[in-house]
Amino acid sequence: MPFAELNGARIHYLLEGPAGAPVLAFSNSLGTNYSMWDSQAEEFREKFRILRYDTRGHGQSSATPGFYSIEHLGNDMIRLLDTLSLDRVHFCGLSMGGMIGMWLGANAPERLGKLVLSNTAAKIGTAESWNARIEMVRKDGMKKVAGAVLERWFTPSFRMNEPATVSLVQHMLEETNPEGYASCCAAVRDFDYREKLGGIRCLTLVISGTHDTATTPADGRFLADHIAGAQYAEVNAAHLSNMEDRDSISSKLNTFLNG
Repeated sequence: MPFAELNGARIHYLLEGPAGAPVLAFSNSLGTNYSMWDSQAEEFREKFRILRYDTRGHGQSSATPGFYSIEHLGNDMIRLLDTLSLDRVHFCGLSMGGMIGMWLGANAPERLGKLVLSNTAAKIGTAESWNARIEMVRKDGMKKVAGAVLERWFTPSFRMNEPATVSLVQHMLEETNPEGYASCCAAVRDFDYREKLGGIRCLTLVISGTHDTATTPADGRFLADHIAGAQYAEVNAAHLSNMEDRDSISSKLNTFLNG
């Protein structure tokens, strides 16, 4: 797998699909890696070049020391595009990846075509809750938080009916570098775009999961209401909606990107 040396980190990425096709970039959630988008990559790689990458601190990318910010992670994306000589991409981010998308939409709209913000919010959680999680992970490791996280990520019925997928995601979460995870927790903790959403000028689709308790449909509707011209859609899933309701997500992405 290729790596890009940028902004003090080694970023793992995968670019695949027909040369000359429009590029569709996917950004992973906190605690996962680029493979969370496997289904969407397979679905869209015939008509798009698919760019996936492991966010700093995740997967095979560097877990550089010190807390990160969403601005920091957004600049990683810009430098990756520069390295790959990609002027403009469609961007789809989920949860933390959606926060990166918001920052890009407001600060580098010229690098984006269409923007998809999935299962995310302008502000997630409280400083106290994130600080407690950071402390727990640093003290006890990733397995300590995995169980509670998986309960938020998938509905009970999905966990029962798709144990192989849940097991795969659990492994992904438990293998995440604890320091990289903690550093990204700080980035999510400190991000608040509730007063800045009006600065996003990309054509935007907001997707929420009906059963998502981490970034609720109310959070998604807030985004859509405050981003000019944004569309809103809801799917029958919890937080990792692209894995739980693959068909609906693919359908909505296809309509939006090709519309």
